[in-house]
Amino acid sequence: MVNIDAHNHVKGKSIYLDDIQELQGTLYALPFDATVAHAKIKSIDFEAALKRKGIVDILTAKDIPGENQIGGIFPDEPLFADGEVHFRGQVIALIIGTSEHHCRMAAKLITVVYDELPIITDAREAQAQNKLIMPPRQFTLGNTAESWAHCEYVFEGRTDVNGQEHLYIETQGAYARPKEDGSIIISSSTQGPTAVQKMVARVLGIPMHKIEIDTVRLGGGFGGKEDQATPWAVMVALATQHLHKPVKMAMHRMDDMRMTGKRHPYSADFKIGLTKDLKILAYEVTHYQNAGAAADLSPAVMERTLFHSTNAYFVPNVIAKAYSCKTNLPPNTAFRGFGGPQGKFVIEAAIVKAAETLGISPAVIQKNNLVVDGDELSYGQILQQTEAHHAWETCIKSYDYQTQKERVQAFNSTNTRFKKGLAIQPICFGISFTNTMMNHARALVHIYHDGSVVVSTGAVEMGQGVNTKMLQIVTETFSIKPSKVRIESTNTLRVANTSPTAASAGADLNGKALQMACTSLLERLKAVAQKKYTDQIIELKEEMVFANEIKTEISWNDLITRAFTQRVALSENAHYATPTIHFDKSKEKGHPFAYHVYGTAIVEVTVDCLKGIYDFDSVNIVHDFGKSMNPTIDNGQIEGGLVQGVGWMTLEEIIYNEKGRLVSNALSTYKVPDIYSVPKLIQVQHLETEGHELAIKKSKAVGEPPLMYGIGAYFAIRAAVKAFNPNADLAVNAPYTPEKVLMDLYRTER
Repeated sequence: MVNIDAHNHVKGKSIYLDDIQELQGTLYALPFDATVAHAKIKSIDFEAALKRKGIVDILTAKDIPGENQIGGIFPDEPLFADGEVHFRGQVIALIIGTSEHHCRMAAKLITVVYDELPIITDAREAQAQNKLIMPPRQFTLGNTAESWAHCEYVFEGRTDVNGQEHLYIETQGAYARPKEDGSIIISSSTQGPTAVQKMVARVLGIPMHKIEIDTVRLGGGFGGKEDQATPWAVMVALATQHLHKPVKMAMHRMDDMRMTGKRHPYSADFKIGLTKDLKILAYEVTHYQNAGAAADLSPAVMERTLFHSTNAYFVPNVIAKAYSCKTNLPPNTAFRGFGGPQGKFVIEAAIVKAAETLGISPAVIQKNNLVVDGDELSYGQILQQTEAHHAWETCIKSYDYQTQKERVQAFNSTNTRFKKGLAIQPICFGISFTNTMMNHARALVHIYHDGSVVVSTGAVEMGQGVNTKMLQIVTETFSIKPSKVRIESTNTLRVANTSPTAASAGADLNGKALQMACTSLLERLKAVAQKKYTDQIIELKEEMVFANEIKTEISWNDLITRAFTQRVALSENAHYATPTIHFDKSKEKGHPFAYHVYGTAIVEVTVDCLKGIYDFDSVNIVHDFGKSMNPTIDNGQIEGGLVQGVGWMTLEEIIYNEKGRLVSNALSTYKVPDIYSVPKLIQVQHLETEGHELAIKKSKAVGEPPLMYGIGAYFAIRAAVKAFNPNADLAVNAPYTPEKVLMDLYRTER
């Protein structure tokens, strides 16, 4: 099935937040934010701004009737700064006017006097000063202390990996409208409607049932709208409560980039030990996560970093430790992979360092340590249905890696200016929210007596095609045409208490709930038909009733009419909670993931050793889709995730100066992959597997795992650099921008 939004997207008819028809009298809101990264607020003067034409009001912390608090995991993040600012871009006030232009002009008239305080932007510096979001966490397996003596080879090193701007096409925004009895409806560009509802209620001091959040679709999210869509919705709701008027905010790109958090930068120290036959016997890693000025989702992101610290490898003795470090930057947040990519990057760097020192290919160590069924991971989960070796061997064979390797070697031996690099990147990624209580979903299905169907779930469509998969579930269960089904917006009054659409689990959780609801309705409808065809096996095929595999005269519409006249319920609400999963944080042990996704990619790059620029010649992937229910959509997710991962590893460099000011604050200074920088060839092969029962229709989650194939891009470039400058002592510092590549090509020492 083609993505159901494709035609409207192409025609420009799809409705996003800024396309919603505005009510007469709608006002516009603009956040007024701090211009320093850490300071006491000595005074603020709004007088001139309030007198400016078109300005209706300016709201601050003193105007909040409930709590000035939007922290989700920890209550450490005020909606409006009150007395002190902790990062440049922190919102101090909300300007409301008759146009955004009036609000921007008024903002220039506000004067703030600051008493500046010391600024920390580096995670290691924060950790040294004990500036932590929470106490450190540690996963342990075996005994590393005793293992080092049994290692033939031991290597130590450091890695640094920067953050990443979400750069969703649709910026943050929300539109609030008053209803009667003090209720408010908010259209929000959010991945987590319930989280928005909860925080609006908290700040406004009213019950959740008075807040309705409605989300039709997002113009991209990538995790950046899981938690950080919340404040903007709360602000417009607060303005609506105060003024009894509709209030809208659609952020300017540069405002969005300045005020919102990114993928977490990490620094890490590692120590890896191998036996003589190149088995990884011991691995220790300490991660320093740059959380920014408040917790946001950093504790959960840090947790997933620990979960994925050994990637697709079995290591019997592990210590993985992580610090969530508080700095004076915007609070960093969820981003596709949710900390997993940062964890995987370190062990890949450790393997590469070992291989370079030993004079062998990293692939030898990688293949020798891939997980198999029965292996225990550092957090206690015993792996089953592993596909790591299967994916590796299929990839090597299908794309003739040996010939490719020989071709690269031959090229490098005959070329001076250009060098090729080759890297293999295996992945193993756990699917579920690591917070067990979040792994649940509901679906509501109505069949109208004309045979049409409307569906509501907690899944948020943001370009990943989840609504198309929901439609497939309905049409396949009922055997009806897609034209009979409408997938409704995500709405907190229709489907309550939802988890965010995140963790690659949106299709699994909501799809399973929808499947349950549709199956219950199907059984009721079969019972209606059974009254006429007693003791016969009833099936629905192509909108007709079949009895003992013989087509009857009863159509889908006839069956619905019969059920309706017999007073059979044609609505169903179903609840699904992922079974088998659990995790005990007091012991740091459990079974947190429903299943794992595997795959292998071969990345080839050509580096211009005169300029430091590079082209990716090919990325060949074998991916564990399970039994893909929509190969077209899933392949798109693989390609998009890969390119986003390549961007993170190569071009996308976030730069803050020592004052906490974002320097890479526009697309002129923050580079993302364009059509000229993506791989020239991307090939995706579906690994033949049986899928997993806990995946919807055995079709495994596909949102996050492919991003981590991009890690191979970094090490392919490094291999090319080493081919040109074999004696260079290279740091591991991503992204590997052309500037860094050029310096490394001619580096003699570090």
